[in-house]
Amino acid sequence: MGTSPADRLSARERILETAYDLFSRHGTHAVGVDAIVADSGVAKMSLYRNFGSKDELILAFLRRREELWTKDWLQGEVMRRADDPAGRLLAIFDIFGEWFARDDYEGCSFVNVMLGIGDLHHPVRRASVEHLATIREFLSGLAHEAGVEEPDGFARQWHILMKGSLVAAAEGDVQAAARAQELGRLLLSAALPAPVRPATS
Repeated sequence: MGTSPADRLSARERILETAYDLFSRHGTHAVGVDAIVADSGVAKMSLYRNFGSKDELILAFLRRREELWTKDWLQGEVMRRADDPAGRLLAIFDIFGEWFARDDYEGCSFVNVMLGIGDLHHPVRRASVEHLATIREFLSGLAHEAGVEEPDGFARQWHILMKGSLVAAAEGDVQAAARAQELGRLLLSAALPAPVRPATS
């Protein structure tokens, strides 16, 4: 008897949900296919039938990470917490501060995956870079709405603050997000016209 489309979708979802959890917490290098098979309860043959290779599964994980982490969580929280673009940029670090304080803080999966692959042309590394670019596009949009003259360059600077705070938090700096936000206020004050500059406190 063949496997129905519903059964295949269910198996694919179980595999992807398991991989998402394990890859997020432990990294894509540390988690092997056997661990995903064991935790998902799906046969190894089914995993390869649905994804073809571990790299294809990692690519699917990164796409889901963008949906759940970048768009649903980070961007959603940013838009909910502030009404003006400059305030939304600063709110990123309020959100990060709460995230960094959690026991399950796992860092940025896009950065972690990217740094783990030396081949600049590897499809998984390229995908990680593209997902990071999606975050910068969001930052650039906020910068443009705020009145920054060069939003792309500003977004790259802001992204450096974000990524730096992620590393500092992993080192154990409990004030990493607050420090990054303080630098962000200086960056905004230099980039924005006086009437729309954020408050300094």
